[in-house]
Amino acid sequence: MANSQSALKRVRQNETRAVRNKTLSSRMKTLRKKTLAAAEAGDKDVAQKSFSEFSSAVDKCAKNNIIHKNKAANLKSKTQKHLVS
Repeated sequence: MANSQSALKRVRQNETRAVRNKTLSSRMKTLRKKTLAAAEAGDKDVAQKSFSEFSSAVDKCAKNNIIHKNKAANLKSKTQKHLVS
């Protein structure tokens, strides 16, 4: 257990940030599944709209260092390939 006030504060901050990171990362994964499902079903309008939301969520995660910027680029690229084909 933490022994100093600053260490206790750091523990609280880490818990808060972990919850925030989990929320953003979960949202990103959900939007990707929604985009791929729409592309599989053939709904181009829905797929394009959800891809836009997904792309925005990925960029936010990369900006906040939840995922690496290269991983963000890879996710967007791989998802875009499913929309084209």
